[in-house]
Amino acid sequence: MNKQPISKTLHYTVLILLSLITLLPVLWVVLSSFKPQSELFRVPLTFIPQDWTLENYVSSLAAGNFPVYFSNTVFVAVVSTALTVLINLMAGYALAKYIFTGRDIIFTVMIATLMIPLQVIMIPIFLQLKSLGMLNSLWGIIIPPAATPTGVFLARQYLVTLPNSLIEAARIDGAREHTIFFRLILPMSKPIVATIAIFSFMWRWNDYLWPLIVITDNRKQTIQQALANFVGQLQINWSDLLAMTTIAIIPVIIVFLAFQRFFFSGIAAGSVKG
Repeated sequence: MNKQPISKTLHYTVLILLSLITLLPVLWVVLSSFKPQSELFRVPLTFIPQDWTLENYVSSLAAGNFPVYFSNTVFVAVVSTALTVLINLMAGYALAKYIFTGRDIIFTVMIATLMIPLQVIMIPIFLQLKSLGMLNSLWGIIIPPAATPTGVFLARQYLVTLPNSLIEAARIDGAREHTIFFRLILPMSKPIVATIAIFSFMWRWNDYLWPLIVITDNRKQTIQQALANFVGQLQINWSDLLAMTTIAIIPVIIVFLAFQRFFFSGIAAGSVKG
């Protein structure tokens, strides 16, 4: 008896069950955002709404400058992701393909910074931003985390696998270094670019602590601050909060789906030993 089809079926069954268990809370949030407030607390609880309504989305978008918070977060996430990808890829390229004194030491020290908790460097970065006049500015959220040790590490490990002969051939043809990077290296680095972009976008989109420290102007707050402020001390409008939460997770899902075909290959290639 051939046990391979049975084993394969069992394997996929377990994966599907685990996926459903993981997605169940997200599905509940999305479906509950279409329920009226009264149905949320109805006993017995319902998973699929019995009375579908869009009123929660209408009221949440109209309350508390939510579109402004959403646009602020989109700007921060997109610009910071673009900067992170560019800076990390350039640093990884230098550490992977250029030979200079202290290269390995710089790489080792950079990796060692992963052991430093973010809370330790928050005060020095805050004071530096204050001296530069970048407090209460969206750029104060974007600039400090633009270069990340994790991103540089992944970029360097991926770029090590690219053949040096291609770069040397481009130099022989008279291509300048910036031309080689933008016309040759960048197009060949789509998997690792997608990987860094997904990590960066999710981090910036979901970041709450750093914007809370830097931003005090209500109209410059991000969507995570808006969600936290929407939770009142005495009462919470759960229907509107679920609608706002659903809106907040849509861009992350879109970005992941757009780059997922490069994501896993980028992770695999970026984790190899250089």
